[in-house]
Amino acid sequence: MATMTAAQRREKARADYDAFLKACPTNQLLDRISDKWVSLVVAALAPGPLRYSDLSRKIAGVSPKMLTQTLRTLERDGILTRTVTPSVPVRVDYALTPLGSSLALLLVAVKDWAEIHFDEVHAARERYDTETAQSAGSTGA
Repeated sequence: MATMTAAQRREKARADYDAFLKACPTNQLLDRISDKWVSLVVAALAPGPLRYSDLSRKIAGVSPKMLTQTLRTLERDGILTRTVTPSVPVRVDYALTPLGSSLALLLVAVKDWAEIHFDEVHAARERYDTETAQSAGSTGA
């Protein structure tokens, strides 16, 4: 068997990823980045760095515990950086890394799509619910 260079091994490993397989690390990564709070934090940071309190105000409904947990996870994954500036009080800023910025392009597009098309989705839901209720009523179920 021929030996492989490190670059060839990396390329083979990349080609072997299959997000449709539960055990694949890319499946786990998709699970992480599809989280609602992750999407909103990344989208909120897309224009530029924000402090914790700014993020908390911008993302309605996120609890302090969930925001902290999400920020730590994103920092661990290399999506954002946390910069502490010694002052009174201490200033902590969060900013996207280049990796995070590339993800933000996608997540901001998804957020924008949801905002633009919500009325259509809502109307489709109402139609579906009405039709389903009528079908259930006509079959006696």
